[in-house]
Amino acid sequence: MPETHAHRREALRALITAADLDALLVTDLLNIRYLTGFTGSNAALLVSAAGESGTVFCTDGRYTAQSATEVPDLERVLERASAAALAKHGSANAEAFRRTGFESQHVSVEAHESLRGLAEGIELRRAPGLVERLRLVKDAAEIEALRMACAAADRALADLVEHGGLRPGRTEREVARELEGRMLDHGSSGPSFETIVAAGAHSAIPHHQPTGSVLAPGDFVKLDFGATVDGYHSDMTRTLVLGAPADWQREVYELVYAAQAAGCAAVLPGIEVSQVDAAARGVIERAGHGDEFSHGLGHGVGLEVHEAPSLAATGAGTLSAGMAVTVEPGVYLAGRGGVRIEDTLVVRDGGPELLTLSSKELVVV
Repeated sequence: MPETHAHRREALRALITAADLDALLVTDLLNIRYLTGFTGSNAALLVSAAGESGTVFCTDGRYTAQSATEVPDLERVLERASAAALAKHGSANAEAFRRTGFESQHVSVEAHESLRGLAEGIELRRAPGLVERLRLVKDAAEIEALRMACAAADRALADLVEHGGLRPGRTEREVARELEGRMLDHGSSGPSFETIVAAGAHSAIPHHQPTGSVLAPGDFVKLDFGATVDGYHSDMTRTLVLGAPADWQREVYELVYAAQAAGCAAVLPGIEVSQVDAAARGVIERAGHGDEFSHGLGHGVGLEVHEAPSLAATGAGTLSAGMAVTVEPGVYLAGRGGVRIEDTLVVRDGGPELLTLSSKELVVV
């Protein structure tokens, strides 16, 4: 996708110029992947505000062939200390790189001191979040990757249920391993994060790690999982019940279901992120369970499974068309069990596009 990456770099140049900079030294590997397509473990990128001819990519000799394929459209330098090599390059061309920004949110104090010593004749300026600002709104290629990642997770869950993977007697760890394996079978390169399988009272722990605990009849089983396709992550939670649900389980499930529907309906361009959180949280609070909903409503998802924006009471900013977010309210009754329902959605005019398509009705296994 060289043209796609070139368009992204061009959009970044506008932000670099607006920040009164001549260039930006990009050292975060996910940001480099976003701007170039490079998937290796060592790289740096010096993006010139003047254009592509002044933009330089650097990696080391392990990635000579890979970088030639993935980054065919930029000047390339091969050095192990990639950021240092580009700082020296900027210093050797100081007139063009006089004011160079760096990703201060990703660069350690020690690394900054080292770069400053190499960048003679250059003023290194803090420039946090410029690439992340672009990453907030996904382009068509990104949304397609997200759609494929969500489809892999959906199909894995369907297979797990259909083939008896959720049944009394299995352990949480066994279910988690099978779910991750089935996502691989459907095109995932790996799980987006450590899969959560939480049964019985464990389902009341928001981020419970799977154990050797055995699933039992009557348990809620909370599954929070995601697939990765082309570097993009899906994120989905479904809560099922083993056998006929008790009245209290139906009540809690229906409450979270209603809150999740309210949160999804509020995902619209121009709305404050805190208002989206309030739309779902208000449903739970009015039912008297506000204290049992202990986390934010959702988050952005893309090259990172947790990225901006934050859909929370403390979140700042508004949604824009093309953002990808999760909506994941929960109610957690300590010692008894809990429910979380989560989807990945794309913000669209007129209403969100749902990417995770597994049923949200209470599934009885």
